[in-house]
Amino acid sequence: MFIGIDLGTSAVKLLLMDGEGGILKIVSRSYPVSYPRPGWSEQDPEDWLRETVAGIIELTAGFDKSQIKGIGVGGQMHGLVALDKDGRVLRPAILWNDGRTAEETEYLNAEVGKGKLSKLTANIAFAGFTAPKLLWMKKHEPELFKRIDKIMLPKDYLNYMLSGVHCSDYSDASGTLLLDVEHKCWSREMMEICGVKESWLPRLYESYETVGTLKAEIAEKLGLRQDVKIAAGAGDNAAAAVGTATVGDGRCNISLGTSGTIFISSEKFSVDSNNALHAFAHADGNYHLMGVMLSAASCLKWWMEEIMSTVKYEEEQSSIIRRRLGQNGIYFMPYLMGERSPYNDSSARGAFVGLSMDSTRADMTQAVLEGVAFGLRDSLEVARGLGLEIQSSKVCGGGARSGIWKEIISNVLNLELQSVVTEEGPGYGGAILAAVACGEFPSVAEACGKLVKVSSAVKPDPEIAARYESRYRVFKSLYPAMKPIFKTL
Repeated sequence: MFIGIDLGTSAVKLLLMDGEGGILKIVSRSYPVSYPRPGWSEQDPEDWLRETVAGIIELTAGFDKSQIKGIGVGGQMHGLVALDKDGRVLRPAILWNDGRTAEETEYLNAEVGKGKLSKLTANIAFAGFTAPKLLWMKKHEPELFKRIDKIMLPKDYLNYMLSGVHCSDYSDASGTLLLDVEHKCWSREMMEICGVKESWLPRLYESYETVGTLKAEIAEKLGLRQDVKIAAGAGDNAAAAVGTATVGDGRCNISLGTSGTIFISSEKFSVDSNNALHAFAHADGNYHLMGVMLSAASCLKWWMEEIMSTVKYEEEQSSIIRRRLGQNGIYFMPYLMGERSPYNDSSARGAFVGLSMDSTRADMTQAVLEGVAFGLRDSLEVARGLGLEIQSSKVCGGGARSGIWKEIISNVLNLELQSVVTEEGPGYGGAILAAVACGEFPSVAEACGKLVKVSSAVKPDPEIAARYESRYRVFKSLYPAMKPIFKTL
């Protein structure tokens, strides 16, 4: 058996997987997020450890613990965890959705330069990335910054506390803006720019490699064997991609969570000329491109609960008439929290365009679903511009439970959308990585081929897809027209 851990922003979710890929048990334990100032987002790493340890004990109760061979973690990316020489946490972790680093991000992109950043790291600076957080800490908390002995990402803190090994994997490290992604090594020039010592940074591994085993005192507390292997694990999106078998060349996974991602795996390293997509290492040992929408299922949640004051999602969507797909007169711009891919514009905002006296509640609900689909299409077009041929995609996340939404996305993107039997995202991917680390499978690709099964598929309708093609061209024109207005709001 193998334990997969999904270290999320609001909770840690743990699952126990057997050697055939079956899920034996799932446990979830929550912890708080702190918002000490507007735009700030922090957590206490010790909360992660405490709830993970308690979760593993709860998860394994009633099972033969001697049969548990490995643990793999998929975790929230970009967060800054800083430890002193005694291994104590210096300050609360600054999370991926923390917005305090606007000045540092602007400095990196404007002063250091996007071209140089892309050459050094394959990416440009975003407020959520780790390097801007370090620059912020250096400027605003210089005494704490001087005491740094180790830097790590959230899931790496768990691995460190479980195994005693200061480690990270290439997929998660790709989101720090400190990694030379193409050559899979820390960038000395970025270290100099950020004032970071190489000794602070973790040793790097492939996601499926073993970094160590359980520390004796942890094994005793958990009731597990000390020789349980710890896989390096992966950033949450890469781990989720493993959980849906999005590995190899030209595979795609769309995640409809609070945010939305379109994740495209590739055997070759590539970067688009405008850095509209993130170019990261993948958990299968190769690379991936990823477009990130800051608001996806959260757009629907906002529309349903805040505006229409209802939680009857199915009932509201049942009024969307299929023959009206691709013929709605209303457009929705899904930028409720700004946008990351492909625009990197924190000032962008949501908007309905095309309202008229005959617009209905169902039309507006449909427009919200379509707006998210068009936003995903924006990132897909960038990938297609690099020559990547994508014929189908897996789909996961809470939004993927909506049949009409999947049908809309399938037609807007003109892709077959496949759902998988086990939709446990990063946790399932973490368990698969643990199985590979333990030698159960020779590669991540082979493990995914044997363990991940497709449950259903939605195919585009040529007539509807053609209608959406013309509507997408209109949607593409909305952001450039609205951009100068957004900046004045």
